[in-house]
Amino acid sequence: MKYPVMLGCMVASFAIAAGGALADDSDDHGDHTRTPIKHVVVIFQENVSFDHYFGTYPNATNPAGETKFVARPHTPTINGLSPTLLNNNLNQFNPFRLDPSEAFTCDQDHGYGDEQKSADAGHMDKFVQSTGRKGVGCKPDGSTVMGYYDGNTVTAFWNYAQHFAINDNFFNTVYGPSTPGALNLISGQTAHATGFTGGLPVIVSIPQALFIDPNTGVGTITNDLDPFGDDCGRDKGGTVKTSVTVRLSGKNVGDLLNAKNVTWGWFQGGFAPTVPATFNQDGSLATPAVCASTHTGHPGVPNPTDGNPNHVDVHTPITDYSAHHEPFMYYASTINPHHLPPTSVQMIGHSDQANHQYDISDFFAALNAGNLPAVSYLKARAFEDGHPGNSDPLTEQTFLVNVLNTLQKSPEWKETAVIITYDDSDGWYDHQFGDVVSPSATSFDFLTVQGLCGTTPPSGAFQARCGYGPRLPFLVISPFAKSNFVDHTRTDQSSTLRFIEENWHLGFIDGPKAPPDGQASFDRIAGSLMGMFDFDHQDRDDVRTLILDPTNGTVVSSSGDDDGDNHN
Repeated sequence: MKYPVMLGCMVASFAIAAGGALADDSDDHGDHTRTPIKHVVVIFQENVSFDHYFGTYPNATNPAGETKFVARPHTPTINGLSPTLLNNNLNQFNPFRLDPSEAFTCDQDHGYGDEQKSADAGHMDKFVQSTGRKGVGCKPDGSTVMGYYDGNTVTAFWNYAQHFAINDNFFNTVYGPSTPGALNLISGQTAHATGFTGGLPVIVSIPQALFIDPNTGVGTITNDLDPFGDDCGRDKGGTVKTSVTVRLSGKNVGDLLNAKNVTWGWFQGGFAPTVPATFNQDGSLATPAVCASTHTGHPGVPNPTDGNPNHVDVHTPITDYSAHHEPFMYYASTINPHHLPPTSVQMIGHSDQANHQYDISDFFAALNAGNLPAVSYLKARAFEDGHPGNSDPLTEQTFLVNVLNTLQKSPEWKETAVIITYDDSDGWYDHQFGDVVSPSATSFDFLTVQGLCGTTPPSGAFQARCGYGPRLPFLVISPFAKSNFVDHTRTDQSSTLRFIEENWHLGFIDGPKAPPDGQASFDRIAGSLMGMFDFDHQDRDDVRTLILDPTNGTVVSSSGDDDGDNHN
């Protein structure tokens, strides 16, 4: 090893809460909030590292023929790609700019162990060897993993950062792909997992997918296993006995919101079945629901232009629904196994047969009816979610702008905060190492040496939760967000959970008493998002909005903004 792994601010105990203790209020607060924010909308996208979208922010190249971006005066600097990182990088290749014609790329390797290998004990120098991939849309030497976009491609993202708040110190809670990230968003916990095959529990670890501690029997999910019992997942509601699926015990934020009678929902593209489930007379499942809606991938995005004559047209049908992107379906308390619709628009956000799990169209129906839930999670249809291979930054940008334009034109906007963030980094290069707050020592771990992440974990700690993982984009868009502001507070996916817990007086996932060291939800140590808000201007008449062009991300109109001097 070149030098010891950087542990940063090593957290000795999960019982210590960042920013003070969070009370487990027993009173029913309903819609009573600690801030003026009455609606939180979390737009949870796919597979982007911070440097991949913001590495050179706010400086765009602005070549002729591409959408132009010019930063506002007094734009603060971020922890991005310095001249040394751009020109003398420790990786096999230097980072390089991807232009709009290169919006389509292949998917990189974002496995739990391989991402640790790429970080190389904090050296951040093994991305090409460990997470770089080759294929349609990627270079044959594996260097594409070092690519980044700037404001000429991800123009909307950069404009939102200019007018609202961005955090440049936000991390994947643990290493690994989509499912662990989604679970940490809603529970701060990837342990308490039980695998199933043939309807029976799996009793041994599944390599790089499900770790079962031989000493405690506690399982931890590290990869993209589908939820047990989802009609539109791999086991088709339990009817395919050979599939391996997983279920988690414990609580998630939906359970906490239900206990306080706070309206909420997860809204995912393609969740509505194309063929509804059918049932026997005794109520048992006869045939599972089918979720087969598709959209043509990468609309308006050119095919790869790397000269390979064997490349096929990438504009093929993409299935909208991805089961392993729906975290609430992993819990018995919040699953809607047969994808049943809400009983009415008025019941969206409330408890009925849909169990708070909806198609994304239900979000807009509720918004149009003046029935926006207090907490909404949005997951785009797969062709719009930003995931390389099935999506791209230009199509993703169109989705985001359309959602945000619609929200900003609604009466609810004046009391709303939108969070844009991601489930994982896809393995894309990012230069910033995350502090090791959760050591692990399993055959799945490779951060420090083979078999170890960080230092030896405490006795009884839940294993295979090595983190923090890679750095990800994180933006807050709200009338209450600071303008043209970069927050440097160390945060992670469970910081969003922590904000919702605090705003609605929910208490911690684990309850008021902290579990033993290394067993708690990450919400207990999550950094605060409060530094990204300014609640002193809550009574101003001109509510801040930023309407963008969904085709290119440029500014159409803005109102209520200051001069951009609210910088760090």
